[in-house]
Amino acid sequence: MYGFTFFDTALGRCAIAWGERGIAAIELPASQDEATLRRLRRALPGVREQPPTPAVADAIGAIVRLFEGEPDDLATIVLDMDEVPEFHRRVYDLARTIPPGETLSYGEVASRLGEPGAAQAVGRALARNPFPIVVPCHRVLAANGALHGFSAPGGLDTKRRMLAIEGAGAPTLFD
Repeated sequence: MYGFTFFDTALGRCAIAWGERGIAAIELPASQDEATLRRLRRALPGVREQPPTPAVADAIGAIVRLFEGEPDDLATIVLDMDEVPEFHRRVYDLARTIPPGETLSYGEVASRLGEPGAAQAVGRALARNPFPIVVPCHRVLAANGALHGFSAPGGLDTKRRMLAIEGAGAPTLFD
C-alpha cells in the first residue's frame, strides 16, 4: 500500500507518494488538488492520504528548499524504481547527476548512457518520469538548448519556471 500527502512549494501545491521501498511518485502542481490526486491515482491505484514518514518529511523539506532556490541535487532521496523499466532507470539515474542550474540535451544524455542516437528514447523515458524534480527531467533540453516537451501540469511554462528557480536561465520555447 502506498501513502501520499500534499505539500506546498514556491511552484504550487505538490503531492508525494511513498511505499516501503521509497518514494513511488511525485506530482507537480495542477490547477486543483483533485486534478493532482487523479494523476497520482492513475499511477498508484489505492494510494491513501497519510502523514509523511520521517524520510518522506525530509524529502518534502529538500524539495521545498530547492523550489525556493537553495541548490540541492536531491541525491539522498530514495526512489522506489522496482516497476521502472531498465532503460528508464538508467536515464533517471543519469538525469539525477545533472546539478541544479545546469542542463544537458536529450542527445547528450543518450551519449552518456552509451546509446548514441537514442535521444528520442531518452525523451520518451523522461516523459514517463514518475519522480519529477527528484529525477530532474526539466534539466534536459532539445539539442539547440530550447525547451521541448514536458508532460507535467503547466507544460513548458512549468519547465521554464523550474529552470529559472535553479538559475539555469530561461531557454527559448521549441514546441
